[in-house]
Amino acid sequence: MAGLESNQSKPLWLLAELTYRCPLQCPYCANPIEIAKYKDELSTDDWIRVMQQGRKMGATQLGFSGGEPLVRQDLEELIIEARRLGYYTNLITSGVGMDENRIKAFKKAGLDHIQVSFQASSEELNNYLGGSKTFQHKLEMARLVKEYDYPMVLNIVLHRKNVDQISDILDMTIDLKADYVELASAQYYGWSRINLDQLLPTRVQLDRAESIAMQYQKKMKGKMKIIYVIPDYFEDRPKPCMNGWGSIFLTIAPDGSALPCHSAAQLPGLEPPNVKDHSVEWIWDESPAFNKFRGLDWMQEPCRSCPDKEKDFGGCRCQAYMLTGDATNADPVCDKSPHHKALHDDMDRIDKLAGQTNSNEKPLIFRNMKNSLKAMKETAGV
Repeated sequence: MAGLESNQSKPLWLLAELTYRCPLQCPYCANPIEIAKYKDELSTDDWIRVMQQGRKMGATQLGFSGGEPLVRQDLEELIIEARRLGYYTNLITSGVGMDENRIKAFKKAGLDHIQVSFQASSEELNNYLGGSKTFQHKLEMARLVKEYDYPMVLNIVLHRKNVDQISDILDMTIDLKADYVELASAQYYGWSRINLDQLLPTRVQLDRAESIAMQYQKKMKGKMKIIYVIPDYFEDRPKPCMNGWGSIFLTIAPDGSALPCHSAAQLPGLEPPNVKDHSVEWIWDESPAFNKFRGLDWMQEPCRSCPDKEKDFGGCRCQAYMLTGDATNADPVCDKSPHHKALHDDMDRIDKLAGQTNSNEKPLIFRNMKNSLKAMKETAGV
């Protein structure tokens, strides 16, 4: 199969998107807009088979995510099997649906790691962005995670609505005695893409946030690790997305679709193989989807002759498609891309919009089934 000559790696990181159901409605969610169509979730036995096959292939890291993975009542059973197989397991959660008894059950089952997300440092904004009164519960869950000897890992997605709170956010993480803090600037896929005009930070906001993050990194060095990454759109060099297509990461969607990254299902012509129909080994080694952008042969100029092509792999295929309409183009984040200027012109447009009065701003589109169905109908021309 074409591409295997240049990529003989195995899936080291398995992301199990157990469900797209979620009690929150975050307008920056990276889940696909079409969450309404993911009704037939994999069974417990299906997930166990996937974990077994992934482990046989060499996977060592296993993330349980969603949606909200706590919605799955078989989560503890899946954790037990993952421990038996020898995975290092990470629960990526909002904390909604968790209590002390469930944390005890996770500990007994052998869960290694819990990452809790917040929407903001203020109760009002956190609850607004999540569409639910969850802030106090999140604080309680974060403290319990620490109490039960888990590494305290907090994740806060930054965007225009909360980035000005960055000092308060970091003070909150210090109060919670966090070990690791991920200030995960929104990357514009899924729901955040359709809310781009309302969520992309201004350059002034971003410069200020970066300066404050660096101050706290210096202040907390040796006590708390703070990871801060600016949005791709403000860079001049693309990230080596997923460390290369089909190189390390394997994502399984709730319906069993297998993807090289969580956003790849949007790419036209890509037919994701399903674990209900194929083994993980066949999917990884033989499927057209996983070989589509492996290696270097698929590249167009300027990537084909770029000396950095084996470092950044041309950037993100999903971003190239979203911004240019062609997934084989160079990621427009790259300053060598002929589409780079158009991206920055659009950022300038959004920056000007942000400077206008709030009365001119479009309302956020929140992540929920109603909005998903509406977007799907509009896309289909219904």
